[in-house]
Amino acid sequence: MNQQDREYLAKHLSFWRHLTDAERADAEGCTFAAVYPKGKKLYGGNKECLGLVLVESGQLRAFITSKEGKEISLYRLLSLDVCILSASCMIKNLNFDVNIEVEKDSRLFVLPTDCFNRLSNENIAVKNFALELMSARFSEVMWVFDQYVFGTAAGRLARFLLEHSALEDSDTLRVTHEAIANDLGTAREVVTRLLKHFATDNVVALGRSTIQILDKEKLEELGVSQNEV
Repeated sequence: MNQQDREYLAKHLSFWRHLTDAERADAEGCTFAAVYPKGKKLYGGNKECLGLVLVESGQLRAFITSKEGKEISLYRLLSLDVCILSASCMIKNLNFDVNIEVEKDSRLFVLPTDCFNRLSNENIAVKNFALELMSARFSEVMWVFDQYVFGTAAGRLARFLLEHSALEDSDTLRVTHEAIANDLGTAREVVTRLLKHFATDNVVALGRSTIQILDKEKLEELGVSQNEV
């Protein structure tokens, strides 16, 4: 790890400045930077827990898989995000089987499990950092579950389109109905039917593997009103 990487960690991990010289040397010796290609599975199933992850660039998706094999996206990780749930196997009593995969080529900083455990046991600032992140991420996950319990497929689809439009900074999304269905944890036929309904209402225009958003205000209304049904 070079000096630029050390400065990056010190700037973007708030507990770094609270480490002693010995702890900082330990953390710097453990932490490594790595580039992961799109489609790489970082954590899930029988894969070994990677550790604490800081995203320098790229995009990752955290999701769970139902017994029927349907995927439900929990959240996405962008630049400067810390993936505390990748460290779930380091934290006792967290029985949450989360999968994490790379959606765009990504460069990550990884603080491995054993090193993170050691720092957390020795330094209260590290432990508090982890607990605060865990609490924030847990709130996000509970929000997603709330949408599945009390929301509707139309509302979730509207929010999906708005979220991905913001992520791609474009009103034209290149995504298949199957990919959307996997993200939302529903059937492809349901997504296709809803998109056709959106198109009939001139909210979107459908092309070959593309969806063009025509009316963001209407999508925002759908995302809110359908959640209140």
